[in-house]
Amino acid sequence: MLVAFAGCAPGGPPATVIYASGADLQSINPLVTVHPLARQVQKHVLFTTLARYDSAMVAQPYLADWSWSADRRSLTFELREGVNWHDGRPTTSADVAFTLDAARDPATVYPRAAELACLVGVAVTGPRTVRLDFCRPQERLPDVLTDLAILPAHLLRDVPRALMRTAAFNEHPVGNGPFRFRSHRPGRRWVFEANRSFSEQLGGPPRIERLVIVVVDEPTTKLAALVSGELDFAGIAPLHAGILAKVPGRRVLDYPLLYTYGLFWNTRRPPFDDPALRRALTMAMDRERLVQAHVFGFGRPAHGPVPPEHPGAVAVEPIPFDREAAERALDSLGWLRGSDGVRARGAQRLSFDLLTVGSADNVLEQLIQSDLARVGVELRIRQRELGAFLATVHGAERDYDAVVTGVSGDLEMGWLQALFDSRRRSGPLQYAQYSNPELDRALDARDFAAVQRIVAREVPVTFLYHGRGVQGVRDRVEGVRMDLRGELVSVAQWRVRPELR
Repeated sequence: MLVAFAGCAPGGPPATVIYASGADLQSINPLVTVHPLARQVQKHVLFTTLARYDSAMVAQPYLADWSWSADRRSLTFELREGVNWHDGRPTTSADVAFTLDAARDPATVYPRAAELACLVGVAVTGPRTVRLDFCRPQERLPDVLTDLAILPAHLLRDVPRALMRTAAFNEHPVGNGPFRFRSHRPGRRWVFEANRSFSEQLGGPPRIERLVIVVVDEPTTKLAALVSGELDFAGIAPLHAGILAKVPGRRVLDYPLLYTYGLFWNTRRPPFDDPALRRALTMAMDRERLVQAHVFGFGRPAHGPVPPEHPGAVAVEPIPFDREAAERALDSLGWLRGSDGVRARGAQRLSFDLLTVGSADNVLEQLIQSDLARVGVELRIRQRELGAFLATVHGAERDYDAVVTGVSGDLEMGWLQALFDSRRRSGPLQYAQYSNPELDRALDARDFAAVQRIVAREVPVTFLYHGRGVQGVRDRVEGVRMDLRGELVSVAQWRVRPELR
């Protein structure tokens, strides 16, 4: 640990905050990055986005104000004055146009390019004014515009789009956000310093002098470094939360994530093609016990893919845990207990394999196995390393009975399109091999409330729990808020208590 953090704090400004990441940030360029923490750094540390969400998850102006045309097919942004790149050049509408055009270019392979498919034109109409034209009226500001940080055209316009991933800029980036890039040691750390000239309109300069993101991938090492004071922030395993909470000067923050675990039934393989059977098996699973035993309470039972904190979540009819009702439903479907206690219908036993990733003790899978055994269902856990798992679930044969995995989302409900569209062969719902014309019609109409209700009714997935992030924090850092927007959403407001610098 001392080697990893050498040079981070002792020789730096007193108001330095050290934040642990489980892996290097991959790239600081928002056009090529999928690493979740890197995207947080881009939006809240180094660069700015056109808009950002407030605590109520409503999009608000940030780098720019905006207005819609009467038909809502054109969106005009007016950039704020006085926002400069860290090399002194002003941020202009040309930077916005460059960033959006690069994101739309297939050669760039921007991870969220599909969300810009309806963006048919980007026109610079003034030094600080840019107009976006869409193929159809837009209901709301596209979420991607709150996520994609604007880049400096004068430093990147000559980079071939296909080579954006290896651009020299990625190692020595120039931003326009509240922190400036200072240094990067691959696999070790990123260092950012406060931008003392950051626009007051965008919140003004940050309250800390330096943010150091260090790579620490071992959970027990993170815990030890938090306890010793070598780290100020670190994501910790739920089982370590109780230990850290007892350490003076340390606290545990937990916050909602857009990450939901589910058991995906292969609905094209009998008997799991029967929604009544899927419902009965779901009733047999004690999801509250799963949350307590698997993630030590850092989650909540799920009845659909969207956590209740999400602004697009709707109330769906829950399938409650009711072991007796599950037994009655299985009896009524003709699945009767045999002499060995396992249910069967004719010659077919209610016995199946559950495919999962990893080589650990699989607590979650064992809890599911135990619940189903109590109603006469035999489940066999089949572990695979990640490559073999993906080859199976994406293979032509789809040779599995059920899969347990997590599903991530974002604040734009369009992610449900990729998740549930049966006409695609990618996306997690395709682990369930599920097809439903009613669902497809709801997706085409972008009626995501109906999508959630149909999925809850048909149960192609038994959603298990919505995860929560768990961070260990030193009390010397104040002003910290973490929520669906991410871990670094309030970084510019963090303060180091003067007596603990």
